[in-house]
Amino acid sequence: MATQQRPFHLVVFGASGFTGQFVTEEVAREQVSPERTSHLPWAVAGRSREKLLRVLERAAMKLGRPTLSSEVGIIICDITNPASLDEMAKQATVVLNCVGPYRFYGEPVIKACIENGTSCIDISGEPQFLELMYWKYHEKAAEKGVYIIGSSGFDSIPADLGVIYTRNKMNGTLTAVESFLTISSGPEGLCVHDGTWKSAVYGFGDKSNLKKLRNESDMKPVPIVGPKLKRRWPISYCRELNSYSIPFLGADVSVVKRTQRYLHENLEQSPVQYAAYINVGGITSVIKLMFAGLFFLFFVRFGIGRQLLIKFPWLFSFGYFSKQGPTQKQIDASSFTMTFFGQGFSQGVSPVKNKPNIRICTQVKGPEAGYVSTSIAMVQAAMILLNDASDLPKAGGVFTPGAALSSWKKS
Repeated sequence: MATQQRPFHLVVFGASGFTGQFVTEEVAREQVSPERTSHLPWAVAGRSREKLLRVLERAAMKLGRPTLSSEVGIIICDITNPASLDEMAKQATVVLNCVGPYRFYGEPVIKACIENGTSCIDISGEPQFLELMYWKYHEKAAEKGVYIIGSSGFDSIPADLGVIYTRNKMNGTLTAVESFLTISSGPEGLCVHDGTWKSAVYGFGDKSNLKKLRNESDMKPVPIVGPKLKRRWPISYCRELNSYSIPFLGADVSVVKRTQRYLHENLEQSPVQYAAYINVGGITSVIKLMFAGLFFLFFVRFGIGRQLLIKFPWLFSFGYFSKQGPTQKQIDASSFTMTFFGQGFSQGVSPVKNKPNIRICTQVKGPEAGYVSTSIAMVQAAMILLNDASDLPKAGGVFTPGAALSSWKKS
């Protein structure tokens, strides 16, 4: 992708936010990678110069790079000021947008980026926002030749590219995949910043509009190849992983389905059915999560209930979400494994009227999911945009990670 003589190749917008700090640190770490022969110019953007400087100083201390603050540009920019968003976009080749919930704050950034010929990556796990942005801006982004890639963090790069990886490794036709997410933690347990909790509260509270959006899109269904993938019970037991599991309610299923539609319609690839689950351990964890889920689903239906959920995330999530977010010890001790069980047909066997005769298991593993893996995924997606334009879809547009990045170094 051409840098168009802009002062910054990358701009991290919302760098002083909880997740933005990790993304800033990851961009700085990428600059000292042994494979990198030269530094690329980059900047951080946000409302407060003082907060942005503190983030850079913290990253400098952590990475042992005392001169970092003087090497990185600072852009003062406010999500409520469209002119400042335009000024930020004009200075960047790619904007890394870390300001959420995206249903409230994502669209102005995408609009400014498209109008100013700038590509944009976000880490949204909000299906309604992601799908709406596609319908509103895909053609405009294509006209401008820019790439808008959503869900480029833990939601949903491991799932989306994991399904594609599984398909590429299978010697035959992959027809269905189930993924099982396992989160591991240390002695201090798990914790997630309440920004993710807020996105979930607003998303579940507005499910009717997502359904309406999908109905209005009036898209013809993607064909089902092989037998239809049966959905598991809300609580099921995975023998292979010796754990109870529940459906994973993030954006993964929405994103993977959109990718599979794109690959089928544009590249004539056989579509893969997909279902996502999360392992919750033993029966004690199942009971605890059942109570938390019932509380959540009851309160999220009402305006005052949503206000209570947002005000007291720690209480209603049984301690899993907090306004402070995880400690460094919790982050360092956490990791994830996503296991994919796929089924399909060996070469020469027709999926019509035959039963699947081949199975495959693949895994994606990484460090702490919400902030460390998310930052790595987001920054690497940006580096592909900058350095591997020949492997991207020829025209710009609004893409899922799998649609935009599936051809990257496929061999």
